[in-house]
Amino acid sequence: MARRSYIDIEIDKLTNSIENVFSGDVFDTEVIKLTKSDFKKIKKREWIFDWQHEFVQSGRVVYKLVIKDNEDIIQGLISLSIEIDHVYMHLIESSKFNKGKGKIYAGVSGNLVAFACHFSQENGFDGFLAFDAKTVLIKHYQETLKATHLRGSRMYIDNIAAKRLIQQYFKK
Repeated sequence: MARRSYIDIEIDKLTNSIENVFSGDVFDTEVIKLTKSDFKKIKKREWIFDWQHEFVQSGRVVYKLVIKDNEDIIQGLISLSIEIDHVYMHLIESSKFNKGKGKIYAGVSGNLVAFACHFSQENGFDGFLAFDAKTVLIKHYQETLKATHLRGSRMYIDNIAAKRLIQQYFKK
């Protein structure tokens, strides 16, 4: 049986893309499927999770968040799987330079969660997204993402909360 991962990321700000913390400039982003060649850009010491291991897990797909027209710098990563009636978020992480007080960009984690809801919607699950949260962050996810606490560490984002996130990040 696969080891369960707990989502442990701060949703710092819901933006309409990602925002430079210092200048306030907003940058359009793209979420692209991670490829083997991307691992040349991913230095293990700069990430908490072992993304190479996650990349080869059966049934999971890893995506990278990049600034539009600049695929070389990965802003964040997310691992998703399609389940029977929803999408499950296994892991999510902002790059080292987008964490803590000295971070460069805000909105990375919110952008990735919105993408996961969009991915769920595109796969016929109406935006439903499930994940397991670290206990101390359950209230944070309820407040920032409007996620619902199911039981234990399990949380989900329903179609209404998903639609809100999708509209925030995927304006047409």
